[in-house]
Amino acid sequence: MKKAIAEVLDLIPAASQRLRGITVEAARARLIEAGAERTVGSFAGSYALVARQGEKVALARSLDRPLRYFLAKVTAGPMLVVAERLDEIRDALAVRGLGTQFHPSYTRMVPAFHVTRIALVGCPDPNPLYLRAFDPPRGGLPPDLDSIGEAYVGALLAEARSWLAAQDASEPIGVLFSGGIDSGSVLLALNHALLESGQSPARLKAFTLAVDGGGADAAQARDFLRRVELEFLGETIDASAAELDPLAAVEVIEDYKPLDVECAAVTLALTRGIRARYPDWKLLADGDGGDENLKAYPIEENTELTIRSVVSNPLLYQQGWGVEAIKHSLTYSGGLSRGCVRGYAPLSRHGFAGWSPFMAPGVIAAAEAIPFDRLTEGSLERLYALKGEIVARGVRRLLGVELPVYPKRRFQRGAMPEALFAQAFAPGEPAYRAHLASCFAQPPRR
Repeated sequence: MKKAIAEVLDLIPAASQRLRGITVEAARARLIEAGAERTVGSFAGSYALVARQGEKVALARSLDRPLRYFLAKVTAGPMLVVAERLDEIRDALAVRGLGTQFHPSYTRMVPAFHVTRIALVGCPDPNPLYLRAFDPPRGGLPPDLDSIGEAYVGALLAEARSWLAAQDASEPIGVLFSGGIDSGSVLLALNHALLESGQSPARLKAFTLAVDGGGADAAQARDFLRRVELEFLGETIDASAAELDPLAAVEVIEDYKPLDVECAAVTLALTRGIRARYPDWKLLADGDGGDENLKAYPIEENTELTIRSVVSNPLLYQQGWGVEAIKHSLTYSGGLSRGCVRGYAPLSRHGFAGWSPFMAPGVIAAAEAIPFDRLTEGSLERLYALKGEIVARGVRRLLGVELPVYPKRRFQRGAMPEALFAQAFAPGEPAYRAHLASCFAQPPRR
């Protein structure tokens, strides 16, 4: 009997692969090899890779970007469609007359930190196999904040140097800047790396969003830059409240979680303003992932979490409860592995290439080496104070700068007056869920 022939339709834009230290072809070859999980987790850069060998397909992605797939049935054999977006999968199937097979809940997202293996053997389809590719040792650093700060900011600086060396030296670099710990340390690390490589820091700009005159971040960003003597880097991007459209953000990120929708709506306004002012700008850096690394989210806002679960579960904020957990969503993945679209999709929509050092394996590994349990001893106050202490000490020791540290505030809240925030995002999760469902209830484009 003649065997069915499987097809793989890879819709990932070739130009979006930004690996460092290895070519895309070599990375794909390594991905399909037996034991790929032992090497893929250390890949540097931004990637969403698909590799095939006969019936076997392997997929892997960096934490900063999504990678989705769907298995369709055709006469010749199974067809695997791989893309960044749900609507790209839907439209590709519609063009091939397979639109009735699509439903967003049938799609799968490749979880970060894993190699996903799929066997294209027909009906019924076997479950994918997830092989962990990144599992850094935990808690190995001594409980000394100076040593911890040096290790963590040292990893940040190493990633900044590596990324900077891979960019065209003629390209300007923007930082999405609130003056908070994460965007502030990214700006300082890039400024330091530029100076030590003999380049001008004038290549940098710190872009701060001000909606209807701005919220607390506008003043905070100016104060930060003044205190580190980098005022010439600051640039305010003004936007109106009318530009904040959470339902449009739902469509861009194809998700409904309120915090991600809020962040995406504000990021869309900021990147839209930058693009209007600088039509040819490409590179944007930010501090996304810094809160996840140093466990800086208010635990009391999530009834499922305790300080014990946060400090005891590896990579909890980056991957959720993990791919083996009952709560793991095949459609969305978990943690920042899911939430990465809040930055990646808005930047991509406006033609930018984004980068956050806090999503790099080396920086995450440095964070996982922090002995959070010993340092906090069950105290939420100690946990919340750690981030500022660690990063400020590291910046002082390695960059020679006193890092201004302000009270924690989410990016979306700091960009506008508080009353405006409540008004702009009044619809909430039920409305976001309903709108996302309506997007895929419409006939697909052909």
